[in-house]
Amino acid sequence: MPVGTQATVKAMTPDELVTIGAQIILANTYHLYIRPGHELVARMGGLHQFMAWKGPILTDSGGFQVYSLGALRKITPDGVMFRSHIDGSKHFLSPQKAIEIQEALGADIMMCLDECTPYPATFSQTEKSLSLTVKWAALCRQAKTSVDQALFGIIQGGTFMDLRKQAVEQAVPLGFDGYALGGVSVGEPKEIMYEITDSITTLLPVNKPRYLMGVGTPEDIVFGVSRGIDMFDCVIPTRCARHGLLFTNSEKIVIKNARWREDTNPPDETCDCYTCKNYSRAYLRHLYVAGEILAMVLNTIHNVRYYMRLMEQIRAALKEDRFLEFKNDFLNKLR
Repeated sequence: MPVGTQATVKAMTPDELVTIGAQIILANTYHLYIRPGHELVARMGGLHQFMAWKGPILTDSGGFQVYSLGALRKITPDGVMFRSHIDGSKHFLSPQKAIEIQEALGADIMMCLDECTPYPATFSQTEKSLSLTVKWAALCRQAKTSVDQALFGIIQGGTFMDLRKQAVEQAVPLGFDGYALGGVSVGEPKEIMYEITDSITTLLPVNKPRYLMGVGTPEDIVFGVSRGIDMFDCVIPTRCARHGLLFTNSEKIVIKNARWREDTNPPDETCDCYTCKNYSRAYLRHLYVAGEILAMVLNTIHNVRYYMRLMEQIRAALKEDRFLEFKNDFLNKLR
């Protein structure tokens, strides 16, 4: 899912997203609550109409963004008191409020409010944090009033497998429409993220979507799929594009480097995106070095299309029962 934090995937129009194969995007509950406000979005006909996106939208609960506020927030048993990062105004986000906001936004998939456990954290800290997440999950389930919006539960528990398993045991009986693994991109070593994914995904219902939140790199996605993950989101393709890093099937291109100054080749000869069909590495380097807005647009089109093509290739490999071969070939190319 390309990330559209502020009801827009940065540097892309909805039509461009459709053209490159995006089927669902992610928007951010916290940011849209702070600005322009969920009530205004509701008056404008909901998030789909407001941003002219006809496909599905998943909204995260805002828990991770509140977690990121650090000293600007205070966690209580009933929710989180925090100050806006924009104007310092005080707000209180409860599980019920998180659902109210997401229902007003008109998200197709809503997420339960959770407490994102930091890394590192002690067992005691993580256990206390998990108890809040479990309590809030039940309150979110009760607060949901819409019948045509899905609600996903979030599995927390830090780096402790016993707590992660406990989280699954407590979340699954609540009957969510899907389940997400949270707290796996908060600074922990990648090996730990892989271990958690490997161990916990097998405990989740096979007939419900499984979502690895905030992940990730192309190799992380291929690994996640190999362990039964269905859904991913990450700012990597768009953020890297804005900073001049392009993903290709052969190498990562830092477009500002002088080696591309007279390179007439497209970023990736195997790519079918608008950027690769029309522009050279030399031109993209010129735009980036000159600080032109078009550099961000063209780079983003390419990177997001790279990710969409990767997902298309994964789905085809799964359908044709050759995913293991695809995975090995993909990882060998990266190496």
